[in-house]
Amino acid sequence: MKFLRFGPKGQEKPGCLDGDGNIRDLSAHVADFAGETVSVDTLNKLKDIDTSTLPLVDGDVRLGSCVASVPNFFCIGLNYAKHAAETGATPPTEPILFSKASSALCGPFDNVVVPKDSDKCDWEVELGVIIGKHVEHVSEADALSCVAGYCTINDVSERGFQTERGGQWIKGKSAPTFGPTGPYLVTADEVADPQNLKLTLSINGDVQQDSNTSDMIFGVAEIISYMSKFMALQPGDIIATGTPSGVGMGQKPPRYLHGGEVIELQIEGLGAQRQDVVAYSA
Repeated sequence: MKFLRFGPKGQEKPGCLDGDGNIRDLSAHVADFAGETVSVDTLNKLKDIDTSTLPLVDGDVRLGSCVASVPNFFCIGLNYAKHAAETGATPPTEPILFSKASSALCGPFDNVVVPKDSDKCDWEVELGVIIGKHVEHVSEADALSCVAGYCTINDVSERGFQTERGGQWIKGKSAPTFGPTGPYLVTADEVADPQNLKLTLSINGDVQQDSNTSDMIFGVAEIISYMSKFMALQPGDIIATGTPSGVGMGQKPPRYLHGGEVIELQIEGLGAQRQDVVAYSA
């Protein structure tokens, strides 16, 4: 099933798609999608509702991030073999973990704002994994049973802030609007194999990234199992699982985002995004 959030920014309501692709209002059954309300058990109960009994929603409504907020917004670095190669990095022997501020979350069609003092704003299409159970020390064999669903993420990044300002990568990953997420939380039962999904991203209609999750160095199950050795994962946590080759930083010469450009991205079965890039304005 495909769950979503609709309405003006800060006033979103929970919804879903019916069998005909219409948006239906779920607010009589769940307050919002965040934390325990995206647990596997809660989503399974919502899936049993006859969507034809739910109020129809205007199809032109704004869509917000498919989750309202997240306990943790985790990311995996250099997790595609060809992406590691294009950056000149040695492929990691263990997953590279870092975080993205939850305040970066935004809707899949909202504007991406180039931050103040930025000149190296980049794009990254990524498979998002939404955790649906409390997880510690889970085996790789059982890890996928802890997934509530999957989503499309644009892990927008400021490379100067990320690599030239010292400290951790989070500074280059966390500006407002740097986390377009959705349009849908697609429940795990609809994704037969998270390691065989096509990902694409274009800038102004020119394809920059065109790959498959099969190029991941560490697959979804291995990432979840690995992370659970060091921390307790919680319902509502998002893991952005890394980006394939074709980012602006890896091009010769590097290409970065500027106001007036358009980003379009999609992941097979999970939905498409579109963002207008706008310059920072105080």
